[in-house]
Amino acid sequence: MFKVTEDMTIMEVLQMDREVAPIFMSFGLHCLGCPGATMESIGDAGRVHGINVQDLIAELNKFFESK
Repeated sequence: MFKVTEDMTIMEVLQMDREVAPIFMSFGLHCLGCPGATMESIGDAGRVHGINVQDLIAELNKFFESK
């Protein structure tokens, strides 16, 4: 089973399933196609945007567990 960690990039997760895009956007990460999405970890992006990274990771993993 695929498990999301905060060390992964947004793009890595999107490549596993593009249907997770609304989850990222609901947490305020709207620029899914920008260079930062391919280079910056989810943890770093979350800290820069002031979001709770653990909540985001939990939502992403819940999505993949339901697949």
